[in-house]
Amino acid sequence: MTTTQRPVPTRPLGTSSPAVSALGLGCMGMSALYGESDRAESIATIHAALDAGVTLLDTGDFYGMGHNELLIAEALRSAPAAAREQALTSVKFGALRTVEGGFTGYDGRPAAVKNFAAYSLQRLGTDHIDIYRIARVDPDVPIEETVGAIAELVEAGHVRHIGLSEVGADTLRRAAAVAPIADLQIEYSLISRSIEEKILPAARDLGIGITAYGVLSRGLISGHFTRDRELAPGDFRGMSPRFQGENLGRNLDLVDRLRALAETKGVTVAQTAIAWVLAQGADIVPLVGARRRDRLAEALGALDVTLDAADLAAIEEAVPAGAAAGERYPAAQMAHLDSEH
Repeated sequence: MTTTQRPVPTRPLGTSSPAVSALGLGCMGMSALYGESDRAESIATIHAALDAGVTLLDTGDFYGMGHNELLIAEALRSAPAAAREQALTSVKFGALRTVEGGFTGYDGRPAAVKNFAAYSLQRLGTDHIDIYRIARVDPDVPIEETVGAIAELVEAGHVRHIGLSEVGADTLRRAAAVAPIADLQIEYSLISRSIEEKILPAARDLGIGITAYGVLSRGLISGHFTRDRELAPGDFRGMSPRFQGENLGRNLDLVDRLRALAETKGVTVAQTAIAWVLAQGADIVPLVGARRRDRLAEALGALDVTLDAADLAAIEEAVPAGAAAGERYPAAQMAHLDSEH
């Protein structure tokens, strides 16, 4: 495992879309689900990412009920013109929310798709969305209809590329038969590897890229999460099975094993975990959910980590596939994952 100095490289995000930075910035935590956040620091982090050469900014129209899109728009308005022009927005839509913040389902009807897009374009202050995807498949609407509606937005110039999120291999093929699909956004990390059996091979067969979220499993394998950590009110990890009771202890035992390996190589746990995802293929772009500039800098350091075959074997031994304790979401949310069916 060696480190070198180099600019942020780019990777192709599937065969039907432009190259993007090899790491993308997931902006959800700046607005929702991880407790309070610092608006000024969030904007500074987006600026730092753009300055470093990160071009892919990922959001959802339901992150903070539109707050996240408005935050990104503010950050882009105040960024240098060159950085703003290089930025690509990846937007998820379709989640239905309550005033209290609950989730009540997903709406993938064509009319709803176009309605969601109209609101996102207004909040983002732009005339197009670079990659647009439904957050979860609407079980009451065939994926062909949802993707067809996005294809009409592409034809009209309001969207540049079509993406998908958390879909299984069969749904991926059905969607790709309707229109070109740029990428599939799906959880992929050292402790979430279910895509390797069917979904990743299908995506590669179809020329569809992977944007991998949860590469640090929501901080669980970042090296910064401790057994006695008190989660802030509103932090959804308080309901996540992998952060509960004995599961947390068993998962942090895995992190300790990874830490021992990372320390012998002079890199951090987070950098090792991110570098492992990067090493799984040039068609995979990890999304890092950094909310602060120091965490972003650490994540970007993963781009300077080269894992050789011996390193990868040692990581696999420390954290074998299937070693995680607990599901990645509570049961009610797992039921919405087409990728798990």
